[in-house]
Amino acid sequence: MTATTDGTGSRDADPDDTTTAPPPAGAARTGLCAGPRTGSGDGAGRTDPARPAGAPIPHPAGPPDVHEAAARAVRHLLDLQDPAGWWKGDLETNVTMDAEDLLLRQFLGIRDEATTAAAARHIRAGQRADGTWATFHDGPPDLSATVEAYVALRLAGDVPDAPHMARASAWIRAHGGLAAARVFTRIWLALFGWWSWDHLPELPPELVFLPPWVPLNIYDFGCWARQTIVPLTVVSALRPVRPGPFALDELHTDARRPVPPRTYAPLGTWDGLFQRMDRALHLYRRYAPRPLRRAAMDTAARWIIERQENDGCWGGIQPPAVYSLIALHLLGYDLGHPVMRAGLESLDRFAVWREDTAPGPDGLPAGPAPVRMVEACQSPVWDTCLAAIALADAGLPPDHPALVKAADWMLGEEITRTGDWAVRRPGLAPGGWAFEFHNDNYPDIDDTAEVVLALRRIAHPDPDRLDAAVDRAVTWTLGMQSGDGAWAAFDADNTSTLPNRLPFCDFGEVVDPPSADVTAHVVEMLAAEGRAHDPRTRRGITWLLDRQEPDGSWFGRWGTNYVYGTGSVLPALAAAGIPASHPAVRRAVAWLESVQNDDGGWGEDQRSYQDPGTWAGRGASTPSQTAWALMALLAAGERGSRAVERGIAHLVRTQLPDGTWDEPHFTGTGFPWDFSINYHLYRHVFPLTALGRYLYGEPFAPGKP
Repeated sequence: MTATTDGTGSRDADPDDTTTAPPPAGAARTGLCAGPRTGSGDGAGRTDPARPAGAPIPHPAGPPDVHEAAARAVRHLLDLQDPAGWWKGDLETNVTMDAEDLLLRQFLGIRDEATTAAAARHIRAGQRADGTWATFHDGPPDLSATVEAYVALRLAGDVPDAPHMARASAWIRAHGGLAAARVFTRIWLALFGWWSWDHLPELPPELVFLPPWVPLNIYDFGCWARQTIVPLTVVSALRPVRPGPFALDELHTDARRPVPPRTYAPLGTWDGLFQRMDRALHLYRRYAPRPLRRAAMDTAARWIIERQENDGCWGGIQPPAVYSLIALHLLGYDLGHPVMRAGLESLDRFAVWREDTAPGPDGLPAGPAPVRMVEACQSPVWDTCLAAIALADAGLPPDHPALVKAADWMLGEEITRTGDWAVRRPGLAPGGWAFEFHNDNYPDIDDTAEVVLALRRIAHPDPDRLDAAVDRAVTWTLGMQSGDGAWAAFDADNTSTLPNRLPFCDFGEVVDPPSADVTAHVVEMLAAEGRAHDPRTRRGITWLLDRQEPDGSWFGRWGTNYVYGTGSVLPALAAAGIPASHPAVRRAVAWLESVQNDDGGWGEDQRSYQDPGTWAGRGASTPSQTAWALMALLAAGERGSRAVERGIAHLVRTQLPDGTWDEPHFTGTGFPWDFSINYHLYRHVFPLTALGRYLYGEPFAPGKP
């Protein structure tokens, strides 16, 4: 997905040349230790003994409107904090989450009218004029999302000849019908007899017996795919059918021949090889020894149950929970079983209810009524550390009660038990944070790095406790470095290319290779911890410089996209002492300046993952992406530049009266292109961070007092 630089690439200056550039203009932040940690308790949260506890940090000279915008944003963000200390914005994805939730409830026999009606209102509200649904704001129509939304509305009672339904079915037929939908969509259809299991890729449960050194074992998959695939092996083996309450003939291009003839790719290609392997697995299914298959399903069930979190979820995300519940139910777990009951309750907690005016079954506007949106995941740890960073960088005193409460909550969320990551890193001591409320089996490296950066900005009353947690996190993070010197999100060296080639895997990225954004956040954290010259940090820096794109940007794996990658890398390089004069930094600055919009902001459409030549750095200006670009430029010493002044002015001008910003566009990424996310707190925390750094300077600039 990334390209290395050309002959004038980013290795033309030594990454160990850490000549320190002058710190950005602006007064130093009183009470914030911006340099490396020099000893236990001597972190970024020290308070100034000359300043009374809780007193505001003096403002540097700066435009009054910028100060006012930052102050409004601080007040708004403080108002959003939960009494327990955390922040969490809604995590919006697409209507397949809501459709699959209704299909699950239909399959289990627990679908109720109130939930169905509220979900249907949300689904209808996302339909466009041509009858389709997209997977992100203003995105192109998506066949699978449209199929699943249509089926869910049929469950809700919408009739096929209603205008909005007729438009949807006509578009589906014109684009290949059910046969052209993704595998996951057709699995849902097969559960109700709307598609044949014979025409789905085979996924044998015996997969769980493959040891980690055998290709295509379950640990070759990223953790999110692994947790989904294991229960699906059980579903695939049992092939349940609970006939749906209606037919879906209107969604076939030819209802008499719903499955078009299959054409195999040439045998000498990977696609051809795996297609024939799938055919062999279908044959194996007929002759698989029953004791072996039963043992495999029992092993899969134990694997699933062992990974259920204390709150009942699996991995803190919706897809594994849905398929785990189906698999266990098929294996005899009734709905009253504690495992099933807890799992269903956890899914209910992923639902966001609100009152809204949404279209009714006839497609016409209706009066205010309950609307239900299902989150694919919840992001409290991520949101809390980003909120704490934003508030601290915007001048909130490090001993402010809101920050101390946030630190308390984050420290309580530390994970000190071993998870699946230990399969590739046996013997490594645990320590780190997950993304969600409950996901102890899968802490992630990105959250861990950002939590450490947040904690080091806070003057906690128990510095020894904070230092011990940070030390464990640093040790664990260093141990999770991949062999190429970079860091991925959840696992080390999860880089096999084979899983993505399986016929089953057409639903997005299923492996977890290192990425520039995660590596950059780790490098920034290690530099803040005084490890800028650690050989492991230098390897990470070299990896980043090697993967700069020819145009000067970096690819963003977990945020959209090149603006996010570049916005992550430049602050990390600055924190690690790479000077602003470094050629890689200058190329990145030039690229950011070249893609700035006429309104002064920055934006990038999700289509940059498919078509970077057209869309990289291009799209409607958004608050979060404008902030990422500003954070990068400020780190590169560009505070007085025209680009920064225009960007700051854009944020000030577009701020809403209540102190936040509006952002309907999706700027987060689950799977590049395939699964996009609108983190509702991004529109607030990142602009506030950018405004704060504009006013106060970089928090970890080398040489800053």
